[in-house]
Amino acid sequence: MSKLITDKEKIRQVLTRGVEQILPDLDQLIKLMSQRRIKIYLGIDPTGSLLTLGHGVVLRKLQQLANLGHQVILLIGNGTVKIGDPTGKDSTRPELTEAQIEANFRHWRQQASKILDFSTIEIRHNGDWLDQMKMPDVIKLMAKITVQQLMERDMFQARLKKNLPIHGHEIMYPMLQGYDSVAMDVDLEIGGSDQLFNMMMGRQLQKIYHNKEKWVLTTPIIAGLDGRKMSKSYGNFIALTEDYLHMYAKLMRLNDEQISIYFQLLTDIPLSEIDQMTKAMAAGTNPMEFKKKLAWTITATYHRPALADKAAKYWQNTVQDKQAPDNIITIDIRTDDHRLISICRSCLPQYSSSQLKRLIQQGGVTLLPSDQKPIDINHLVDLSQVKTIKIGKKHWFNLKQIS
Repeated sequence: MSKLITDKEKIRQVLTRGVEQILPDLDQLIKLMSQRRIKIYLGIDPTGSLLTLGHGVVLRKLQQLANLGHQVILLIGNGTVKIGDPTGKDSTRPELTEAQIEANFRHWRQQASKILDFSTIEIRHNGDWLDQMKMPDVIKLMAKITVQQLMERDMFQARLKKNLPIHGHEIMYPMLQGYDSVAMDVDLEIGGSDQLFNMMMGRQLQKIYHNKEKWVLTTPIIAGLDGRKMSKSYGNFIALTEDYLHMYAKLMRLNDEQISIYFQLLTDIPLSEIDQMTKAMAAGTNPMEFKKKLAWTITATYHRPALADKAAKYWQNTVQDKQAPDNIITIDIRTDDHRLISICRSCLPQYSSSQLKRLIQQGGVTLLPSDQKPIDINHLVDLSQVKTIKIGKKHWFNLKQIS
């Protein structure tokens, strides 16, 4: 656990940047955090196996709170996920099997570790207490909350207006998530703004069970590449595990109005610098240079600066400068023979071996995004790094390894 930071200004910076709201009071929370180590948690239900930059917003905030020296918990909702948080759609979530839950867990830690330092963060599972609850415990919990309170949730109101069903297990979900705060006896819960109702339920239950104040911090929901909420179902997301070329290229497709928001929520660029960029764009400066800076910064964060440089150069060459044709043919590389001469033969089978050999030895074959021009016909091509090959002056191919 990190040393406790008591500087109120540093605490305020963490509690205000990239934060939508803090309830019931920001200043009281700052005072508390400057006086003692508090217990904080973020809950994630494993409804899917892929984490995106949308998840990255709240994960970054969790790590920042850990860096202040507080006790921070990442709670895996293996208990609540069996019920499923009601969606904003007109229908209930499908129930997940134990096998699906386990599958969704499989790679979450590896993905989250791109942001979280697990030496500073405790991992817990709410199935440890929810699965142990007996019927009298459930009834006692239900007695703390009225049906009217539960039905205030906006998605339930929307269904009522459409005369659509609301199932009993769905109205149980906010109570069970709220009970996590009681079971862990936390001081602060953080989550996306779409979780406010559930988090406030936890605040109420913490007051009832422990007569204790609990604060709630919400982070904004970011828009995806098409301007709608970032969602895997919309296909407008950027995964934390996106390869560096795709991450950079996707970020370059971002709507201009999202540039400053992404800088604020997903980078450590100083707010003063972001403000200058925002004012420059409002005054008519081309947003392209700022979008390039954003794409490079985020790509470097999740990969390495050297790979962000390669991605930027590759995008510049193939998209902005139009050196590559609009529709590049993708070649499936099924062989284990990754020698350059073999790759070229797969791309241009109509060329003779002597023609291909001559092209390679004359520096006529370029591997992208590195711009490497090997002259050894037996050079081994690393398909995890090389995405495109240019043979001669006009032949471009994307390479895809098939197992």
